[in-house]
Amino acid sequence: MEKVEKVGHLLRRNLIENIKGSVEERSNAFLISYSSLSGSQMNDLRKDLKRLGAQMFVSRTRLARLALKEIEQEEFSSVLSGQTAFVWSNADAVTVSKLLVDFTKKNDNVSVRGAVLDGAFLPDQDIKRLADLPSREVLLSQLLSAILSPITTLAGHLNAKSRDLLSILKQLSEKKGGS
Repeated sequence: MEKVEKVGHLLRRNLIENIKGSVEERSNAFLISYSSLSGSQMNDLRKDLKRLGAQMFVSRTRLARLALKEIEQEEFSSVLSGQTAFVWSNADAVTVSKLLVDFTKKNDNVSVRGAVLDGAFLPDQDIKRLADLPSREVLLSQLLSAILSPITTLAGHLNAKSRDLLSILKQLSEKKGGS
């Protein structure tokens, strides 16, 4: 009996360490609560997450609470309720949040409870706002466009002045009988 208890303790400790390590090492970790999801729905979500470079880990609430308290994520721990799953990745948090928010819209029995992004806690309403943002690539292209816009405008003005000067010189040349 004592051997079984030791094995059980080691298994719980490994699960706690897995949760701690994954939340700390990944740039984002989302917490979802779910109830009465079919196996195929869970598999579909896992496949969609895998395509984005994210993983889902189902955990017992008590073990998740212990792990999050050990890494001083009490706020994250406070949103744990019901059946719990972590979604963690180093992928773009906006893309992952969009997928999760879309999944919750299709499945009433699933909710995103909170997230940790680069060590900072985000409550569920902020995750919905995060999902409304454009993807990282779109934001970078918008930034690049904003940076290049003044340079493009300046180059256009400089070219216009050069064209104006050449036009004036051509008109003068034609007036004086040149071709």
